[in-house]
Amino acid sequence: MALKTIDAKMLSRMFLAGAKNLDSKKEWINELNVFPVPDGDTGTNMTMTIMSAAKEVAAVDTGNMAAICKAISSGSLRGARGNSGVILSQLFRGFTKSVADKKELNAADLCVALDKAVETAYKAVMKPKEGTILTVAKGAAAKAGELLEEGRTGLDDFIGEVLRHMEEVLAQTPELLPVLKQAGVVDSGGQGLVEVVRGAYEAFQGKEIDLTQAVTMSGGSASSKDHSSYQAQAEADIKFGYCTEFIIMLNKTFNIKMEMDFKAYLESIGDSIVVVADDDIVKVHVHTNDPGFAIQRALKYGALSNLKIDNMRLEHQEKLFKMSEQESEKPVEEPVMEKKDTAFIAVSIGEGLNEIFKELGVDYIIEGGQTMNPSTEDMLNAIDKVNADHVIILPNNKNIILAANQAKSMVEDKEIFVIPTTTVPQGITAVINYVPDLSVEENVSVMEEEIGRVKTGQVTYAVRDTSIDDKEIKQGDYMGIGDHGILSVGEDKDAVALQMVKEMMDDEAELISIYYGEDVPEAEAEAFGKEVGNLYPDCDIELQYGGQPIYYYVVSAE
Repeated sequence: MALKTIDAKMLSRMFLAGAKNLDSKKEWINELNVFPVPDGDTGTNMTMTIMSAAKEVAAVDTGNMAAICKAISSGSLRGARGNSGVILSQLFRGFTKSVADKKELNAADLCVALDKAVETAYKAVMKPKEGTILTVAKGAAAKAGELLEEGRTGLDDFIGEVLRHMEEVLAQTPELLPVLKQAGVVDSGGQGLVEVVRGAYEAFQGKEIDLTQAVTMSGGSASSKDHSSYQAQAEADIKFGYCTEFIIMLNKTFNIKMEMDFKAYLESIGDSIVVVADDDIVKVHVHTNDPGFAIQRALKYGALSNLKIDNMRLEHQEKLFKMSEQESEKPVEEPVMEKKDTAFIAVSIGEGLNEIFKELGVDYIIEGGQTMNPSTEDMLNAIDKVNADHVIILPNNKNIILAANQAKSMVEDKEIFVIPTTTVPQGITAVINYVPDLSVEENVSVMEEEIGRVKTGQVTYAVRDTSIDDKEIKQGDYMGIGDHGILSVGEDKDAVALQMVKEMMDDEAELISIYYGEDVPEAEAEAFGKEVGNLYPDCDIELQYGGQPIYYYVVSAE
């Protein structure tokens, strides 16, 4: 007889399985990002968000629905990173709020909870976009309503149909967002949500899942300097030691039967399997003790490229060694900050940029940015550290603003203001325009106006081939990325940077600030600054060491 209810123990199992499935697919989801940049990505952010909740779920009574719901909501809210992570946390928040007082959940309860999840998530986003994780979630809620009206309340059928409809909606996201269609990908956040539901559904169906590892996966709390997960997982717990990835360039038609046979073979020698076929290539990911077997079987279908094999046991040992070194160091107590009316918190990474913010009077630096989006809990910890009645947060990245606002909503004893700075130069401009004699509200108004005058460009490299903004990009190319898209692409870093500056400039620009990264020699940066000065002799040129990773130059014009 088909199950028609979910109890607290099953909900806990389903949630942890969903978290584990997302973690196993996070690198693949990262590759779906439209911009091929080498920094913090959707799969990583969503995984770290859900793993924060999974850790709390694993620690509570599995028979207590209210406790499980509180753990899911609280853990994901505090652990939320990036826009996708914050939206995921809001979906969980709405869902759990609806079911926390239930002993068991039936199809009608799930239907109401999905509606509440979508409503909560849409409210959290100032300008919701269709073709994203929100659209996939809305599709799930709509399908659940249809099934309920049809009287299809057996949960295996109910959840399975909702999942299938989510996949259909996900497949349509490129039609809703042209940038997805141009890049040839579906929405990465939507894919992440589908993987959470898929894992949960498999657990509901009774698939054997090792949930003891669900809170110790790679996307969990280690990034928040909580190393217990790594310490708890002994080397022997790593069943399959080699993470193996490659692309098959097909020399024959890869039909459904071939795909199923290949997946079945990989399952016989490993786990964490992802096989994605697309026209004349197949993307493969597997954890196995015998990478050669996977490679030999793949060669039957075509030539291989992008082969990568990582020894996970060795990486695990290295992580444990580094952690033991860190924990052996004597902790240094942070001095209590002097009480003040208004304090600044800025998100920044790079020795030079951090020093610039400190010299301008920023009270607390949260290490992070493009290469690692800080969590809501990181924000809350920073707010707690500064000794002020009013706190101004400078996220300095569009993917961190939602987490900052989420932290703001969770603080009651201080007045929090989030200036929507999307780049470090905007954050610097905001601090420079702060006037102590004005009220905090007046300062916020001035800062928000001034950051609108700042144009920013950033030079990095592409991690994969793609086509975006009518530009063909090859893996390894340099890219100049502006506030609203890619401005320049090429094989010469300085040429790309100069073209980016040209695209940024207008007749009103008076100041060009150049912050060079940790991988740019000082002499090279000075030569670049001189070239910019020759191009724009009427502008003031400021060249400063930023020390930021991954981004060779961060340039602003105002």
